[in-house]
Amino acid sequence: MSAEFLAMGGHGAFIWPAYGLTFAVMLGLALGGIAARRAARARLDALERESGGAGGSDAA
Repeated sequence: MSAEFLAMGGHGAFIWPAYGLTFAVMLGLALGGIAARRAARARLDALERESGGAGGSDAA
């Protein structure tokens, strides 16, 4: 990459941190979603174990 591209016409000091912050927030949201899904799945598994399995009286 050229220094001119990285400088972004003198605005690089503002643009690159904005890109970095955006990337960090997006990564945090993705990881948070993965963690929430795992926690929900663990809770569902625990509830299924308590009730004696996945199928209920409505199961076909």
